[in-house]
Amino acid sequence: MSLYFSIVMPAYNEEECIEQVVTMWTSFLKNTFPGKETKLIVINDGSKDGTKQILDRIAPAIDNLYVVHQPNGGHGNAAVNGYRKAVELNSEWVFQTDSDDQFVTEDVTKLWAKRNESNFIMGYRQVRFDAPARLVITRILKYTIFFAYGTFINDANIPFRLIKGSYLKKLLAQLPNPEPFAPNIFLAVMAKKAGEKTFDIPITHKERLTGTVSILRWKLIKVCIQSFKELLNFRLDLNSKVRAIKAS
Repeated sequence: MSLYFSIVMPAYNEEECIEQVVTMWTSFLKNTFPGKETKLIVINDGSKDGTKQILDRIAPAIDNLYVVHQPNGGHGNAAVNGYRKAVELNSEWVFQTDSDDQFVTEDVTKLWAKRNESNFIMGYRQVRFDAPARLVITRILKYTIFFAYGTFINDANIPFRLIKGSYLKKLLAQLPNPEPFAPNIFLAVMAKKAGEKTFDIPITHKERLTGTVSILRWKLIKVCIQSFKELLNFRLDLNSKVRAIKAS
């Protein structure tokens, strides 16, 4: 199978909105790319609520929906596994978003309009509806990346990015092993350092109306410290990774 456009969507405990979100994004694919082979690849990351059952119920009736169930490995792991599946399905273009209904489909066209200018294009939550602690950590992360790597990315971990499939394959081959907690950050840093124009295109971010954030309070601080350590350690390997990306 070869796909023109695929969407990678991690999902965890989203029973309240998953059917609505799946319908929204699969309809977007059909309306935006008529006559093209497209898929919404949903990675159910070991949800403990009714997310799995809902996906299994609706999947047979939606021909451009591809569902994968996996044991809980975290958002980053689910995203990477979705990316790998998109590459395996020979996707020409891969878009990644989340399943919590905080983004709008119309904003994809802003990224799509830049597809001939870059292999890696990112949105930017100019106004972000998240807990204050997450906003503070995002700002710290932004400046950590700047001081560690000399590159500035407004929203390095945003789950709203468009990547050329062949280029994504190169990036995935250079991800650190063991896999980092927030691999989307590493993909963005490698792409930026390899010369891609990430753009940081302003997009809409809506308030979360359903479900709960899976990482809160002390656990959020703990995983952020882990991510900062992983980023600092990655400095030693970044140049060789970038050379490999450019050479492949």
